[in-house]
Amino acid sequence: MAITPEMPASTLIELLQILDGEAIDVWLDGGWGVDALLGHQSRKHRDVDVIMREADIPKALQILGRRSLSFKEGSLPNSFVLADGAGLEVDVHAVVLDQGGNGIYRMQNGEIWTYPVEGFSGSGTVEGVPVRCLSPAIQVLCHAHGYEPIEKDFRDMELLEKRFDVDLPRHLKRRPQSSEGVASASRKD
Repeated sequence: MAITPEMPASTLIELLQILDGEAIDVWLDGGWGVDALLGHQSRKHRDVDVIMREADIPKALQILGRRSLSFKEGSLPNSFVLADGAGLEVDVHAVVLDQGGNGIYRMQNGEIWTYPVEGFSGSGTVEGVPVRCLSPAIQVLCHAHGYEPIEKDFRDMELLEKRFDVDLPRHLKRRPQSSEGVASASRKD
């Protein structure tokens, strides 16, 4: 029986505190970023997505290496995953801050993505511990580009919409199934 990897809140807090203790700023993105904004854990998380400055990557690798996290896949120093072999994973998105404070991120495919400066103003909590995270609007922006949303993404976005009154792009909203649409979709002409 395979064990499903999970990033528990206690482990996330420990990792963030270790990095913070070494003056490495980290912003949560993805599922844990959403839950931090909400102030509670709404679902289990397989990993944690973090944004940090590219200049901090060598130091972060050294520090996290002491926690048995090592390179698993991706493209150092910009976009990569660290793992401990027991299922714990940290998905790192390294940015270079431009003169305006925007985070310039080189994705694995070589394309450039810009995290707008206002996105770094987000804050939240994980089990009552204050953390930095992307703002609600920038969480939506990040989810709106680069991949096809799945059930957990729709749910995360709905929670942000409800709590922060952010506008969701059409493709981040679930498509309601009408009885006519279901019937016509199952018909074979």
